Amino acid sequence: MTKFASDVEAANAMAIAYKNLRTEISKIVIGQEEVVRQVLTGVFCQGHSLLVGVPGLAKTLLVQTIATSLDLQFKRIQFTPDLMPSDIVGAETMDKERNFKFVKGPVFANIVLADEINRTPPKTQAALLESMQEYSVTIAGQRYDLPRPFFVLATQNPIEQEGTYPLPEAQLDRFMFNILLTYPSIQDEVTVVKNTTSDEVKTVNKILNAEEITYFQHLVRRVPVPDNVIEYAVNLANKTRPGVAGSSSVSKDYLEWGAGPRASQYLVLGAKCNALLNGKYSPDIEDVQAIAKPVLRHRIVRNFKAEAEGISVDDLIGKLI
Repeated sequence: MTKFASDVEAANAMAIAYKNLRTEISKIVIGQEEVVRQVLTGVFCQGHSLLVGVPGLAKTLLVQTIATSLDLQFKRIQFTPDLMPSDIVGAETMDKERNFKFVKGPVFANIVLADEINRTPPKTQAALLESMQEYSVTIAGQRYDLPRPFFVLATQNPIEQEGTYPLPEAQLDRFMFNILLTYPSIQDEVTVVKNTTSDEVKTVNKILNAEEITYFQHLVRRVPVPDNVIEYAVNLANKTRPGVAGSSSVSKDYLEWGAGPRASQYLVLGAKCNALLNGKYSPDIEDVQAIAKPVLRHRIVRNFKAEAEGISVDDLIGKLI
């Protein structure tokens, strides 16, 4: 890869690469600009993302397109009630010479799409979530490192709850972002229908490779952050915690549980990346606010009063901001 003379030069190159990525992805994925920005932010922060949306919103297509533009190996796992942990991480088998051989599972890829992760039992969910945390798997006492960079993009269907196993809060906390996909606008949907009902095939060019992505991940962590921005991020996470000093009246009235320290870490890390993608060399409070909802929405739990009054999690985060 190209060697940069300074971090400033590298930051400028990252902003240009991001614009090129958006251009390539938009060839296939129409609209969903905010979703694409959040997924790419997670990639550059080395964070996993949970995509929540009804069927047919191109979640799988989005992940495949991003993997292609980043020149990364992509594998998809369809989660079902009978899926076993070995179906994800792999298992030892006996070859013709009667020797045990480890056959790698689909988790050995750069980008793993865990489709409908809440349709499989907790034991199988835990197998994937362990690899997300440790970046390795252990089979028969032998540790196997996963390829880097490594990201899990999991999807959930918010409508069907029958036959599902919702992720507990402790496991949800391992995802950096909870990204909501909404219905496209009328104009975007018209464009989608035109593109998908014709014989034209569009190709996506490769913009970055694994080595360049890893370099930009380290660059994000080197970005300097003013103390007031870190304090704002920590105070914002603290405001979500009912019953502690400094918490907000909003959390006392409408929240059962608040976000933990990992939320503060991801607020600062996401703000760093958001600043770089927008051509800035250091984040400000607006960068923290820009990524606050996807960082916090799966880390806070509404109480009965909030549910009874129809106040959504995003509404509460907006009040806290």
